[in-house]
Amino acid sequence: MPAPRAQEAVTVRVFSQRFSATRRGARLARRLATHRLDLWDLPYGSPASDAVTLVVAELASNAALHGHVPGRDFELRLTYDRSAGLVRVEVSDTHPELPEPVDRPSADADGGRGLLLVEAVAARWGVDGRTGPGKTVWAECVLSTP
Repeated sequence: MPAPRAQEAVTVRVFSQRFSATRRGARLARRLATHRLDLWDLPYGSPASDAVTLVVAELASNAALHGHVPGRDFELRLTYDRSAGLVRVEVSDTHPELPEPVDRPSADADGGRGLLLVEAVAARWGVDGRTGPGKTVWAECVLSTP
């Protein structure tokens, strides 16, 4: 009889959900992401939760407002690598246009600051192609305490 092996602790957790490409869908994505982070021991109101929630809010909002294709949803995927102290946020939509950050939005502009906020909060971010139409916009947030 073989000796039992010790199981390694699970250090990577994943959450994935599709949402309607609407303002309501973007709001629900943000709320569920915050709830999921809390379940992963990144409590609501902590700096880590606030940073990731901000990134989710901005990317989900962009997917709903700029990546909207009638009849198509967007997908949110969170990956928490506890040992690396990293949360990766991915938002996929079916619109082919790539996001472009605005260098200097005018002071009275209603928008144009979302990707600047993501850039300020996340360690890095980018855009990848995906299977099928559209793209995936992602950002990685490094947590202060892994």
